[in-house]
Amino acid sequence: MPSETSPGAWSLLLSRGVSFKVGGHSALETFEPPRRANYVTGTFAPGDPEGGWVGELARDLDCPTGGSVPLAHRLEDTLVTRWVLAARANLPVPPTLAFVLGARGDLPAEPAAPGVRLVRLEDPQGQQSLVQEEVGAFLGGTAMEPYSQVACTVGRAESPVRHGAALPQGLDSSLQQWGVVGPSQRQALATRLRKATEAAAAALLATEAELSPRQRGGSRAHTDILGVDFLLACVDDALELVALATNGQRCLETCELAEAMGHGVGEPRGDLPHLLAEAMLHRAQCHLVEGKDILLIGAGGVSKSFVWEAARDYGLRIHLVESDPEHFAAGLVQTFLPYDSREHRRDEEHAERVLELLRSRGLQPHACLSYWDDCVVLAALVCQGLGLRGPAPAAVRVAKQKSRTHWHLQRCRRGRPPPAAFAVPCRRLRSHGDVERAAGAVPFPAVAKLEFGAGGVGVRLVENAGQCHAHAARLWRDLRDDADHPGIGLGWGNAMLLMEYVPGTEHDVDLVVFEGRLLGAWVSDNGPTRVPAFLETAACLPSCLPADRQAQLVRAALECCRACGLRDGVFNVELKLGPAGPRLLEINPRMGGFYLRDWIREVYGPDLLLAAVLVALGVPPVLPARPAPRTHLAGVMCLGSEHGETLAGGGGMEALRELHDRGLVRLNRLFEEPEGAGEYEEPLLSVACAGATLAEACERLLGLCQGLGIDSPRYPVEHFLSHFK
Repeated sequence: MPSETSPGAWSLLLSRGVSFKVGGHSALETFEPPRRANYVTGTFAPGDPEGGWVGELARDLDCPTGGSVPLAHRLEDTLVTRWVLAARANLPVPPTLAFVLGARGDLPAEPAAPGVRLVRLEDPQGQQSLVQEEVGAFLGGTAMEPYSQVACTVGRAESPVRHGAALPQGLDSSLQQWGVVGPSQRQALATRLRKATEAAAAALLATEAELSPRQRGGSRAHTDILGVDFLLACVDDALELVALATNGQRCLETCELAEAMGHGVGEPRGDLPHLLAEAMLHRAQCHLVEGKDILLIGAGGVSKSFVWEAARDYGLRIHLVESDPEHFAAGLVQTFLPYDSREHRRDEEHAERVLELLRSRGLQPHACLSYWDDCVVLAALVCQGLGLRGPAPAAVRVAKQKSRTHWHLQRCRRGRPPPAAFAVPCRRLRSHGDVERAAGAVPFPAVAKLEFGAGGVGVRLVENAGQCHAHAARLWRDLRDDADHPGIGLGWGNAMLLMEYVPGTEHDVDLVVFEGRLLGAWVSDNGPTRVPAFLETAACLPSCLPADRQAQLVRAALECCRACGLRDGVFNVELKLGPAGPRLLEINPRMGGFYLRDWIREVYGPDLLLAAVLVALGVPPVLPARPAPRTHLAGVMCLGSEHGETLAGGGGMEALRELHDRGLVRLNRLFEEPEGAGEYEEPLLSVACAGATLAEACERLLGLCQGLGIDSPRYPVEHFLSHFK
């Protein structure tokens, strides 16, 4: 039927269909009322007998479409793809001479590409001399010097490579068969092949994006599945990759056959069905959030700038409640609602005022959430007032107040092991009398920190009661309310807590939880801190822990969240891992901060921001069932006190920006200017390097830090990275 949201497009409604359910069950179902398609794909391959009606059905839809007949024709066109592979992906292709009749709108007027020569014939009659001249020049040219014979084909442009000529076999065993015995050589070639394939896919999709909607077969048509055929050619005793052609489904069919053959001899089932389903469902879920009205409580600082770009990319309509009436995000959102909520001990009152603001503007958001630590309780109260999905305010309060988190868990004694096993002895400090009483209950050394703190500000190792008194006196004098240091929880007051010091390595676990079920978890490692302070120095992802130790951390984090009542949302849990297993430091009832969202996207693919929006909309996010890291990241924090002069005056910041733009480093700005001073300082930025292995990533990062002056005797980057083994 004609689309209500996209003029000129169509909505596809389904009355009957076969439903495929978890566990391998399928059923023919009738849908009343008809179901609206959120994603459509099909067999668009040229020459397929089903292709006609499938292509017509999927043309010009208002939902994402995984391919189209025009895109499939383009993908199977040897000339077009060889031009793209050579000119845009910089891949070697066989020396190619092509004659085409008339104008080709899918090629540039003068397609300059290494190894590809295009000759246009306006009329095939009387062109024999031109053809002979071009063929002679081609055969006698330098590109053909290494070759002794040619194969010449005449026929349709989309004529396929013969995939079915032989049974498939794995790259590794093929290389061994050809005499490539060294495992490192085979791995290096596999890495080259993967990178070349990724370059080919990126180039093909980039040129596809330049086409008009008519050329693509609809404004929402996009190639989601493609294969690239390479030839491994032996040149001077070395194997070289030559890109031959691309296709829509034949590589997929070959992979399916290889997996089925492996299953027949006892090999475990492959990931191909999972990957296909996840790719399709991801695009469908992106479509589900388009145009949704999201109420966001608290804008945060420059470290949350990615939110506004992501909101635009996902088509979200953001309505922002923010205390700073001059915040830079005011012009980046659908509706800006300035409201001063910095005194968070009055959050119930603030929630009523926010609800009144929404009613006065006629706003009815589909979801409400917060990525900013100070505002998580307020967001939960507003969610409750609007009847929207989100964690209960009582649960968020338990998680937000650190001593209350541990007291609550200590009473949770059911389970094997019970959540109480992960809690740490601690006492709340509001006066020096509290310090004396706590000193009798919490063994030293201990950690003293703000009860509602964030960012590691004011956290300190104390060896005895005297040091605790001194630290508390300084902190209560210097940090009284939000004006003294915005964004670290002082809107809740400056109460402290004394917590037993837990030995071991420190880790972050980022969780996606829906109705109490774990949908996704990612473990990252933190480097050693500059004791007695606990400001973060370095981190890596994926974790270098063995799988069973990571599983301990994930289970502990999940059980702690569930025990506190956090059953829906994206949460960040900080833990220590020692010989006795995991111990909880704190729960952040919001998406992980600093660089975590960016790193998890880069290494694994999923977007925590999108996951948080989907959960808030009541849709369980589809996340990789068996996530495999695509790369390794190692990063280091930079401080204004240690690196400000080097980065600003020494040109280091310009160099980092240039390297970031070239994709050689990952740069995450946390603040525009240094925040805090002395023991209250926060990191200015995070800089990270990627590698095929963690060792390679650390080596690149250390070299970068030494070259830019980030590494120094006072800030020993090599020591900070030494735990990542």
